[in-house]
Amino acid sequence: MNTNMYLKKIAVVNYRNISTKNLLFESGINCFVGNNGVGKTNLLDAIYHLGVGKSYFNPSASQNIRHGEEFYMIEGLFERENREEQIVCSIKKGQKKIIKCNGKNYDRITEHIGKYPMVIISPADTDLIVDGSEVRRRFLDNVISQSDTAYLDTLIRYNRVLLQRNTILKQFAVNQYVDLLTLGIYDKQLAELGQHIYQKRTQFMEAFLPVFQYQYEYLSEGKEQVSLSYESALHTASLSELLKQNLEKDRILQYTSQGIHKDDLLFEIDGFSMKKYGSQGQQKSFLIALKLSQFEVIKQQLRVTPIFLLDDIFDKLDDKRVEKLISLVTQQHFGQLFITDTHYDRTESVVKKRGVPYQIFKI
Repeated sequence: MNTNMYLKKIAVVNYRNISTKNLLFESGINCFVGNNGVGKTNLLDAIYHLGVGKSYFNPSASQNIRHGEEFYMIEGLFERENREEQIVCSIKKGQKKIIKCNGKNYDRITEHIGKYPMVIISPADTDLIVDGSEVRRRFLDNVISQSDTAYLDTLIRYNRVLLQRNTILKQFAVNQYVDLLTLGIYDKQLAELGQHIYQKRTQFMEAFLPVFQYQYEYLSEGKEQVSLSYESALHTASLSELLKQNLEKDRILQYTSQGIHKDDLLFEIDGFSMKKYGSQGQQKSFLIALKLSQFEVIKQQLRVTPIFLLDDIFDKLDDKRVEKLISLVTQQHFGQLFITDTHYDRTESVVKKRGVPYQIFKI
């Protein structure tokens, strides 16, 4: 049985272009309607920040402080199984970000991850298709981390050791001397952590793929075949072996050329690159299927229904796909939903058909 969780109210101060905003929400559908540039997406991002502990659009916390101000604060009241839980996210210029749960600071911010899961669909998601592998790895890591905090801790440790290894590779070049003993210590740590991350990513993709195929087929009505595959050099050799094989190359390049930090997700349609050969509609359906699958997998693993955030969805999809998407996300097994749009009438005509409590905020 899944736990239903929803955001009852939010108070936002000095976040991005928002000066102050206080809102009370429905447990069903909540819509933010207004012209472009008025702060609809920033409100959605503030909600995401409450759940995930950082902005979806700009993870550098201090850059999200409103221009000319010294701090931002986002306060939210969640309800879960008839219990209220207060979350406050805040930062002052020049200081560390603070996240509090019911008035108490977390010892580590990673403790917050996965407690209030969120899934967002945004026009910015096209980066997943058009940008480099780093964006796709971040997506993969964010999805796994929301339901597995041990994975997140391992990933943080891997990145720390990777940075240390790259630093000594640069020192070797400057000093024209290689200390194999020190390098061996970093290699052992990196290999153990990397192998663990690789196994977790592999297991996750095995669970994720069938869900993704189902979601895409539903959205596209089975018109084309898409595939999603996990690419890693660790498919063919252990990280320990790869580090040994590439030692000379790494010494010349002055960085670590092999490891899970080079993994990628391959997106294909009918056997060809989605980036090169997918139409705009196909790419959008692919991205939405990814996010719907993220929702389902997190829900299955955490036994908590995530909050769903749809940013500017009407302008990015044709009416038929919008109807299918809203119909899908308002079925009983979905929870609270937030939508942004520029047209009040269009939004109301879609959400009022659903038979779910809703409210529309003019922003």
